[in-house]
Amino acid sequence: MGEIKVSPDYNWFRSTVPLKKVHLFGASLGGFLAQKFAEYTHKSPRVHSLILCNSFSDTSIFNQTWTANSFWLMPSFMLKKIVLGNFSSGPVDPVMADAIDFMVDRLESLGQSELASRLTLNCQNSYVEPHKIRDIPVTIMDVFDQSALSTEAKEEMYKLYPNARRAHLKTGGNFPYLCRSAEVNLYVQIHLLQFHGTKYAAIDPSMVSAEELEVQKGNLGLSQEEQ
Repeated sequence: MGEIKVSPDYNWFRSTVPLKKVHLFGASLGGFLAQKFAEYTHKSPRVHSLILCNSFSDTSIFNQTWTANSFWLMPSFMLKKIVLGNFSSGPVDPVMADAIDFMVDRLESLGQSELASRLTLNCQNSYVEPHKIRDIPVTIMDVFDQSALSTEAKEEMYKLYPNARRAHLKTGGNFPYLCRSAEVNLYVQIHLLQFHGTKYAAIDPSMVSAEELEVQKGNLGLSQEEQ
């Protein structure tokens, strides 16, 4: 199995930023890498919790592990075509269309090496070892409409993290953090609510009003009932 290694830049970042532990939000490949980083540092934990949006735990779900080493040889236009193949092609609402347009623009700004490195990470044979991160609080956020993730991949995440909180969005496609940002932000706040009053609080308590806390607690109770 090809081993995903943590970059020197990331090690420099974690050793320079004065934080012993962090809460990580990751979407798609970012979520997979967040899990791998938590796994990589499990002997000296640096990740206190995970919020995984449209993410996965095993790259084999894309059925492209055999091509992972060839992305470096492909021209940019071919790599962009591979990425665009996962974008929604059916009718979407205007906000989702804007999100897709934004990501297409970002895609156009990437060079061949950047595209190849991302696709290699996405398809290189690798998987998360759950026993190394089983004690980390996790929220799994996903959408009910069309996205690059199959139902089987989502179910595998639920099995991997049986105690995780689940945050479901009716729509959002591949980029809910862009087109459904208000809902995603609310779920992030709900996730972080469990750490209020502890040394791992992500928000200074003085910045959160009593009214906002009550609203969040109500939303948290509703979310748990839906599970």
